Amino acid sequence: MARLVIMGGGVSGHTAASFAKKWLGNEHEVVVVTPNSLWNWIPSNIFVGIGEMTKEDVTFPLAPVYEKAGIDYRQAKAVSIHPEGNAESDKEYITIEYTGQGKEGQTEALEYDYLINATGPKLNFDATPGLGDGKGQLGEHTVSVCTADHAIHASLELKALAEKMKAGEEKRILVGLGHGMCTCQGAAFEYIFNVDHFLKQEGVRDKATITYISNEYELGDFGVGGMHIKAGGYVTSGKVFAESLYVERGIKWIKRAHVNKVEADKVHYETLDGTMHEEAYDFAMLIPPFAGAGLTATAKDGSDMSSVIFAPNTMMKVDADYESGARGFENWSPKDWPSTLQNPTYSNIFAVGIAFAPPHFISKPMSSPNGTAINPTPPRTGMPSAMMGKAVAASICDMIKGVTDKPTHTANMAEMGAACVASTGKGLLNGTAVSMTMYPVVPDYDKYEYGRDLNGTFGTIGLAGHWVKLLLHYGFIWKAKLKPGWTLIPE
Repeated sequence: MARLVIMGGGVSGHTAASFAKKWLGNEHEVVVVTPNSLWNWIPSNIFVGIGEMTKEDVTFPLAPVYEKAGIDYRQAKAVSIHPEGNAESDKEYITIEYTGQGKEGQTEALEYDYLINATGPKLNFDATPGLGDGKGQLGEHTVSVCTADHAIHASLELKALAEKMKAGEEKRILVGLGHGMCTCQGAAFEYIFNVDHFLKQEGVRDKATITYISNEYELGDFGVGGMHIKAGGYVTSGKVFAESLYVERGIKWIKRAHVNKVEADKVHYETLDGTMHEEAYDFAMLIPPFAGAGLTATAKDGSDMSSVIFAPNTMMKVDADYESGARGFENWSPKDWPSTLQNPTYSNIFAVGIAFAPPHFISKPMSSPNGTAINPTPPRTGMPSAMMGKAVAASICDMIKGVTDKPTHTANMAEMGAACVASTGKGLLNGTAVSMTMYPVVPDYDKYEYGRDLNGTFGTIGLAGHWVKLLLHYGFIWKAKLKPGWTLIPE
């Protein structure tokens, strides 16, 4: 009997575990190690952040789902990987520390035959002074929608702000990216339009000045180098598409910005030209940068070998071309990106989603004259994460069953598409959405004139996209709960 251990129970880890158990049955073990007791459909945290959904609408307990599926669930955080065993045994294992199940603080050595790193990101609030509390958590000055609990707090603060506006006060709202190296521009993009929608419903939009702040060189970059879309027979840049949305709603924007300090009523930021600025606010939602989960790796003799397993950003090395980053933006290629997501040193270790180290940026790297890097890092969440989780699970299942000793499935961001629906409001008739698809995620200018296939890359606005967003919410939670027909719902 082989044991597959999956570190992380988010979109990619949960997808990998669900399919692996389905394909392996009871002949082999599937173990999920995650510090969370609840599964969270993170895209809908946006709705929680404006009070249109509750925490219960976007989360559910993992334990009963895994128990029914026959998946061994450990509510714990992975601490270290021992890919060579130790002095007493050659058996590979990870060290975990329990965060629940009545074993809080207890540690355990958990052996594995195959390992998937799906830990996702560490929310690195402390990378920006004042954005964090100095202890790794969200600080007191701003709000977040990165977790369901954060989103609840954001909703309460936003409602309190609206009440003051109803009393006649004018307020300044700032939404965006809290560091020059952030990803997840899409979450800030969607939230700012939901704030605009919420204030209109409350009848106080005229009392608010709303500003978007981003590390993007141009709006619509989203960490993927921007995009072009074909509509009405014309090719339009993502910059024009995104800017038009802000202009129509009277939202101001600040781009090419690195927030370097957050205070109670203002942020300090540097722009790409090297100048320093301040922006005052009464309410701010700023996305933090992501970092690796902080795992370490230990050799058989007890020495640290983290640099063998992990890149300098503490994310796991896979089958990417990590030498390509030094060749410069003009020489980057889609071929630099990983396909099997297998660790090059240990063939039984894989990484998916945010946990894998990308070979380089997708957007062109930029730095100010002061040496400050200001550009989005590559997004690897949502649809691509799920596709990676499923592909890696399929490869491992084939390896466990003896079909092959090499990965049989791939999930290359230079060969896969992605869809994003940014919706405002939750009602059936009073919402709207921006629906965007792109293919491929990593642009290929050798193959496509605009880097992507325009037949698979488009953007539209309307009520239909809003319905799609609601359908995705209920559909993916149904899928994550492993309800009847869950395998029929695509990643």
